[in-house]
Amino acid sequence: MSDHVFPYRWKLTDGYPAKGIEPHGLKVFGTFICGGGSTMGYKLAGYHHLGGVEIDEKLTAIYERNHHPEMLYTEDLRLFNQREDLPPVLYDLDVLDGSPPCSTFSLAGRREKGWGKEKIFAEGQALQTLDDLVFVYCNTIKKLRPKTFILENVKGLAQGNAKSYLRRIFDTLSAADYQCQVFILNAASMGVPQMRERCFVIGRRKELNLPNLSLSFNEPPIVFGHIIDKEDQRQTLPPSAMEAFRLRKEGDIKLSYTNNRVFGKNTGFTTNWIPEDKVCATLTTGEHYLTSIPRALNEKELLQIGTFPLDYDYPNYGRLRFLVGMSVPPLMTAQISWQMYLQWFKK
Repeated sequence: MSDHVFPYRWKLTDGYPAKGIEPHGLKVFGTFICGGGSTMGYKLAGYHHLGGVEIDEKLTAIYERNHHPEMLYTEDLRLFNQREDLPPVLYDLDVLDGSPPCSTFSLAGRREKGWGKEKIFAEGQALQTLDDLVFVYCNTIKKLRPKTFILENVKGLAQGNAKSYLRRIFDTLSAADYQCQVFILNAASMGVPQMRERCFVIGRRKELNLPNLSLSFNEPPIVFGHIIDKEDQRQTLPPSAMEAFRLRKEGDIKLSYTNNRVFGKNTGFTTNWIPEDKVCATLTTGEHYLTSIPRALNEKELLQIGTFPLDYDYPNYGRLRFLVGMSVPPLMTAQISWQMYLQWFKK
């Protein structure tokens, strides 16, 4: 399924929507909007994105600079849900979007050991129970009652013991008269130059009698060699990583593989090696080191791997890897929301 190919290399100055798409004006509002990855995806697919909610003041400043929202709430979503002063347009949404922080469901994290525990997390500065935020978002859905919604999370939400959370999500939203579907999608099959698997719970109000959504993407993979910036020859690796770079062997997909084999140390498990003939691993807050040039990813490469615009403006932030890695790639949202438009709204 691919009725439109969205470019992974683009600029904000290209304008919205993407070439070949006419704006249809369906209204979207976002929660946990971070750097605006999903926002840009909806705009590329012709939607009218109103703005959103984000707890991190630095991120909302960057969001406002790049997206010029009509409404922007810098606060905990729990506080937003208690508001009684929301404009009427938010109770007449075509799509509500949300990507609750997901580290407690990640297969790479502590999983069950972290469930139910409060922590101060990198996306904001509040002491919160991360696994509860999924249900805080469910409360937002119940409050605003959009025609449809998207809930994005790591694929671990649909695996192992976390399935109990997924069942609770379905039960909670079914009781609120929503029909839900769950999709595990890989960004690499959607025109995104990274292997990023995510779980998407997509729902629609039962009274609308909409058919089941069908999502299947088969875009050709984009290997790292297509986006590598070979003009950047800066030697940015620390000395220990430089030695690992020199001694790395085929099959060492993580720095920890090299360190364990060469130095007998199990360190560097969050750092990936990126060969030019492979699709880049999932962008996270960890490092990515090139195998052909001894350096980490540069900003131009990070933007393209995350399908962020090359002219994205983030002055004095200094954490582009975090910002892009924590955001939904715009092209993932563009592909999904375009199919929602074609299969649900256009008809």
